[in-house]
Amino acid sequence: MTRIEQLFELAQGFYTSDDPGHDLAHIQRVMQTCSRLATAERANGEIALAGAILHDIVNLPKNHPERKRASQMAAEKGQELLRQVGFSATEIDHVSQVVIEHSFSLGKKPSSIESAILQDADRLDALGAIGVMRTVSCGVRLGAGYYSSVDPFARGRDLDDHSFTIDHFSTKLFKLPELMNTESARAEANARVGFMRDFLQQLEREISLGD
Repeated sequence: MTRIEQLFELAQGFYTSDDPGHDLAHIQRVMQTCSRLATAERANGEIALAGAILHDIVNLPKNHPERKRASQMAAEKGQELLRQVGFSATEIDHVSQVVIEHSFSLGKKPSSIESAILQDADRLDALGAIGVMRTVSCGVRLGAGYYSSVDPFARGRDLDDHSFTIDHFSTKLFKLPELMNTESARAEANARVGFMRDFLQQLEREISLGD
């Protein structure tokens, strides 16, 4: 069994929450994307994959007061797991930095290509078909409605994604392609945003049937 396989096995127990946006399936998707991007960018795939496995072992809700510290907490908790599967001190420091820097809320520039890859992979998982599902589930958990019944697409009001889930597409998600670090991730992000725009067009058709 490789070190990555051992690490994944050890980390599975940390992904047992009822948040489907940060569950084991999310980790597996991010790992797949990291593997693909690491190959394209000729990066250290093992470091990127270790970061993907550990990046959400501490997951705090978006409205938690310590939310910005979650990636630091995940990095600290992951160090013992990395030691258990044989990562060196230098490798552990590298993976820890990758985990810390993946956080969107921290807004850190990646200090390595592996960090850039995990940032891109994690942000890609917020887009496309899975992105729609994650956005809706997150909105439900935070108590937001799907959309404003008065002005669904905020054509005459300020965006408010705390109250209306689809507003989050415009407040954050549609901006992610320009924040990608690698060209291959940016191309994929633009394709996924295209799907999400199509989804909103279909939604508008459906909620306007009575007009």
